[in-house]
Amino acid sequence: MHEHAYGPSETGSVVLDLGGDTGALIVYTGRDLHGREIEISRDGERRVHSAVRERRVRDGSFHSAVYPDLPSGIYTVWWDGDTSVGTVSVHGGGIAEFVWPSSGFRPVG
Repeated sequence: MHEHAYGPSETGSVVLDLGGDTGALIVYTGRDLHGREIEISRDGERRVHSAVRERRVRDGSFHSAVYPDLPSGIYTVWWDGDTSVGTVSVHGGGIAEFVWPSSGFRPVG
């Protein structure tokens, strides 16, 4: 896990190219994960990561990591190098959503 100090994303600053076999994933987190890199992977493929950033929208803000341009499939969301927090299905032409466990969650194993 890496951490970075990114500024907030403003409304309309993330562009997703969806269609065919390509989708996207948004992992919603709490403010406490700001700057943390969260890794995801499809079965047997290398992991990709995205930083949690504040996303400012018309009605306020939230924190999330965004993964654009993902091939359809089942993705594992990783807590650390060895432990997953769950899986999510990404479909072409759509945006999948995953809610990171609350701050009281601790993985078993």
